[in-house]
Amino acid sequence: MSILKVARMGHPVLRRRARPLEPDEIGTPRIQQLIDDMFETMRDSEGIGLAGPQVYESIRLFVAGVDDEERMMPPMAMINPEVTPIGSDVEEDWEGCLSIPDIRGRVSRATDVKVRALDRHGKPISMTADGFPARVIQHEVDHLDGVLFFDRMTSFESLTFLEEYSRYWSKSGEDQ
Repeated sequence: MSILKVARMGHPVLRRRARPLEPDEIGTPRIQQLIDDMFETMRDSEGIGLAGPQVYESIRLFVAGVDDEERMMPPMAMINPEVTPIGSDVEEDWEGCLSIPDIRGRVSRATDVKVRALDRHGKPISMTADGFPARVIQHEVDHLDGVLFFDRMTSFESLTFLEEYSRYWSKSGEDQ
């Protein structure tokens, strides 16, 4: 496995709608290696999700997952995902992005979603997600559509550098 270079905001690949993967592409060694490399890159970068366009691959593929007590989300690879909000509940919360390093902002997202996709072996999957996993999935699918979290912000008042977020906004910095 290898660590891939992450595209940063401003690179055109992040603003293009990614193409769907064809069923006969999914099981190829190239795509399987890409999935493994994306997981490794995501973990190395201390990320929670990583989409194909973020590693210069304009294909509808993302990986996600985190293993901490507060935000448990099992590792997943989703190919050609389709996300549908369940209900009308929306929540605003903090987001960051490996393609926009050291910046955080508050973004409104559906609290509950239904996802249909293919897994890394090309088998159809259907699931629902709520809370944090729903937010991550929506963020990564946005990447597949050429959308960055800045585009979803209704106000830039919360836009902050990571250091100030940690100092003034995060739970660990609330007492300062």
